[in-house]
Amino acid sequence: MIHEIDEALRRLLRAQALPKDAAEVVFDAPTREWAARRNAPTVDAYLYDVREEVARRERGAVAVRDASGRVTRRRQPPRWFRLSYLLTAWTKRAEDEHRLLSAVLMGLLPHETLPAEYLGGPLADLGMAVPLTVGVPPAESRSIADIWSALGGELKPSLEVVVVAPMPVSPDYAVSPPVLEPLVAVVQALSRGRDGGSAPPTPKDGQ
Repeated sequence: MIHEIDEALRRLLRAQALPKDAAEVVFDAPTREWAARRNAPTVDAYLYDVREEVARRERGAVAVRDASGRVTRRRQPPRWFRLSYLLTAWTKRAEDEHRLLSAVLMGLLPHETLPAEYLGGPLADLGMAVPLTVGVPPAESRSIADIWSALGGELKPSLEVVVVAPMPVSPDYAVSPPVLEPLVAVVQALSRGRDGGSAPPTPKDGQ
């Protein structure tokens, strides 16, 4: 599922943030050695943290319905994971990097979710909104400076891009076919005597 988020983010950046052929979109770790090899404008979306959104966890089964609204299968609810990207621009001039970051920011800000047209595979089949935030502070347990220190690189302007993605945890399983006919109960009354035998005959008139 993570690679599907990567591809959706790449499509969104190329379609609505970056002019045609303005920059390459990659997902590499921006280490010092990697930066030294860059020779073309690049926007790097480095996935540096993956953690579950525990508050979103649900219990029980979820009904899967067909076009008519009939329940055909059931599945366990997905688990939601917070994917945090460190998004940076790489060119030969700082001014050009700032222009790329500005274009990325303007392209992503209008979207509170990843647009459905850029989703693919099982992620699209779930039919769920995938929240997207830009420029939010990182989790308290991490700081941007710590990330750059761990990468062995120099501090650089960046955008924090967070996608909260649903992850299926089990396959669907079939349900029993629906009941299409009403229940019909047949009740037969039997008349019995006190001793358990048949009831005595009804006396005729005059007897």
